[in-house]
Amino acid sequence: MMATMTHEKGLTLVRTFYQQEDVLLIARSLLGKVIVTEIDGELTSGYILETEAYAGIKDRASHAFGGRRTARTETMYGRGGTSYVYLCYGIHCLFNVVTNVEGTPHAVLVRALRPLHGIEVMRKRRAPNRFTTHGPGTLSQALGIRMEHNATDLVNGNIRIEDHGVVVPSKAVIISPRIGVDYAGADSLLPYRFRIASSHASLLPLTGKSVE
Repeated sequence: MMATMTHEKGLTLVRTFYQQEDVLLIARSLLGKVIVTEIDGELTSGYILETEAYAGIKDRASHAFGGRRTARTETMYGRGGTSYVYLCYGIHCLFNVVTNVEGTPHAVLVRALRPLHGIEVMRKRRAPNRFTTHGPGTLSQALGIRMEHNATDLVNGNIRIEDHGVVVPSKAVIISPRIGVDYAGADSLLPYRFRIASSHASLLPLTGKSVE
């Protein structure tokens, strides 16, 4: 049974949002959106603070570079608006959003969030003395996202992303190369990482407003 919690519901992002061709645009647009999970009878949510774009077949940092298709990467070739969850270092479950149309393996990694609802639940999942949601592995654990949630429909499933009306202006966004992709050569230097500056992230409202 779902726990009873107060949640100011935003508008769930529709399929067409995820199926846009420009993965960089989607990664930037996800800043300030709210991830909501309803897992193990608990509702948790948080504002997205940081993302990284992965441009599929042409991107040496992508799991699908060169058209690679394995049991792990097959989810990336599904339709936009699906989750791609994979295990990193055999420990951390990393949550990605599959974008573009079926057959084009674009994805956006969510790297950090600011908790909004279910904070005590997140603390229990993370352990009180290690509570943080700045990092792709820690935020997945806090939200209850595990490997079994790979290929979840983000439009109709128990994980969704909502628009609460927050507008993140360009001056609040830091654009830089991605983290931990040195193996990608020149592609490791691409400006595919987007994050809300800490001075602005603290201003994210509990209800949808502009971030100034």
